[in-house]
Amino acid sequence: MIGEFSLLAADQVDALQYAGPAWSPYLVGALIGVLSMLTFYFSNKPLGASTAYARVAGLIGEKVAPAHTHSLAFFKKKSPKVGWEVMLVCGVVVGAFVAAWTGNELTGRLLPAMWQDRFGADSGLLRIVVALAGGMMMAFGARMAGGCTSGHGISGTLQLAVGSWVSAICFFIGGIITAMLVYAI
Repeated sequence: MIGEFSLLAADQVDALQYAGPAWSPYLVGALIGVLSMLTFYFSNKPLGASTAYARVAGLIGEKVAPAHTHSLAFFKKKSPKVGWEVMLVCGVVVGAFVAAWTGNELTGRLLPAMWQDRFGADSGLLRIVVALAGGMMMAFGARMAGGCTSGHGISGTLQLAVGSWVSAICFFIGGIITAMLVYAI
């Protein structure tokens, strides 16, 4: 078999078939473009989410160790608060739920069929641990890169920033390598 599933057995390929998205990727791409334009127009800032995590960490830090939190260079420039970035992340979560619900893709299952085929039906704890570890690594990487996938991949590439194009290319390379490691080996 030729293609992305060439390392899988023939019976495994059937489990990986996907009928396609319920929402048109062209419509979603256009809506993201409109959102980016509106964000630039109304706030004069690029679309991005990684600052939200830093701000939430700062809010938690203010409760746990306020002196230390206020001594950090980042929080001297940007105070810990619920800003538009935090609301954007909340909107993404709500929007993902609405998209899954309206697209009849809301399953209520922790383990998708593809995951169960690879790791077994009793791998719920593994899935949670992998998701949390992956999320922490992504947040760390986003802070180190000066932006997340939406910041670099949407706003930065839209502005033709070379660093954002390099970041976006690395996002895809990392995603491909990870998918190959998780599902093809």
